[in-house]
Formats: sequence, C-alpha cells, structure tokens
Amino acid sequence: MSNPVKIVICGAKGRVGRALVACAQADPELQLVGEIDLGDNLGKVVGKCDVIVDFSTRDATEAVARLAADHKKALVMGTTGHTDEEKQSVRRITKPVPVVWSSNFSTGVNVLFWAAAKVAQIVGPKWEAEIVEVHHTAKKDAPSGTAKRLQEILKGVRGRETPAHALRIGDVVGDHTVVFGTAGERIELAHRASSRETFARGALRAAKWVVQQKPGLYDMQDVLGLR
Repeated sequence: MSNPVKIVICGAKGRVGRALVACAQADPELQLVGEIDLGDNLGKVVGKCDVIVDFSTRDATEAVARLAADHKKALVMGTTGHTDEEKQSVRRITKPVPVVWSSNFSTGVNVLFWAAAKVAQIVGPKWEAEIVEVHHTAKKDAPSGTAKRLQEILKGVRGRETPAHALRIGDVVGDHTVVFGTAGERIELAHRASSRETFARGALRAAKWVVQQKPGLYDMQDVLGLR
C-alpha cells in the first residue's frame, strides 16, 4: 500500500469542514496533519502536507492560495462568492501548483453539470430554461456558486443568460434544479443533497487526484473524467 496523502483542512470547524475532518479520519488513504480555522496559523503546518483542502471563507482564499504556491503544495478549493477580480488574482497566484477549484464537489452535481449541457445541446436555443436553487438560511451568497456555474455552462451552449432563482429555507443542505421547457413538454434535471458528506467525499477524492497532476487549474469535471 502506498503512503497516505497528507492533508490540511482549512475551515475545519465549519459545516463542510467538520464533515471533511470526519471523512478524512476514516479514510486509510489520507493522513490529516492539520485542522485550521479562524485564528489558526496555516503557515505552521503547511510544510507537513501534500495538499491543502480549503473550505474556509472567501476573504481567506487569497492568503491560502499564496501559502500553497509559496510552499509548492497542491490545493483543493471549495469556497464560493468571489468577484471576477478575486478569481483572476487567485488563478495568477496558483499558477505554480495543481489546483482543483469547484463550486460543488458532489459527484451527483457534477453529473448534473454534464447532463444540463447535453440537454441544452439537444433541445436547442428555442427551448426556455431556468434554474432554481434552495439552501439553508445561513448561506450568504445567492445565487449559489453551483447555480452560477450552471448559468456559465448553459450560456456556453445557449449563448445567453439563464435566470437563476435562490430560496433560503430552514436547514436545506442544497437542492438544484434545471428546467427546460417548450410548448407541450418540459424536462427537469434535479439534484438534492441530504448530507454535507457528499461534498466532503468529493473534495477528498479531488485531493487524492490533484497531488498526481501537473501545475494547472482543474475542476471536478476533470477529477471525474467528464471532459
């Protein structure tokens, strides 16, 4: 058996962070060497790891990216809500290392991305399309990063913006639905997450994959071989 991949988790006390810690501790292919949260110093443990898994906050992304690049560590990022300028800055900073940056690490959601593009290609631009997403009331960004990614995918196929509607209700982990319609018929593609472990397992799968890659920017479509 090969040596386990050594990981540091940033945002370890958050909702997804706690799931990441639990799943990493249960995975014999991983060794958790650091749990970082607000007030902790990532610089003290970054040298011990092979990959940083960051699910902290948008404001911390650039600092985490700099440490990963400076120490030549692979990086998995699951934070969302960044401006275009912030995204460009992070991409610049992380050029020396392999990075998986995804709005959603769920295997099912990434199949939804793939399926939405295929359906859009098949039905053509004359069909209408809209996106509906539902999350818990504590989620700050709206529409969600996943909904925005669906908008990007559909714009690439349809050539125009697709409306996205955001609902914040109770403790919903994450629901995303893409509706295509025309006179007399409708297609609905939906994914519903009932546990944050689905995001954690996907992110840890990405962590094991990215340490074997050349420097560059990847997403879960690459990890799952859906390109």
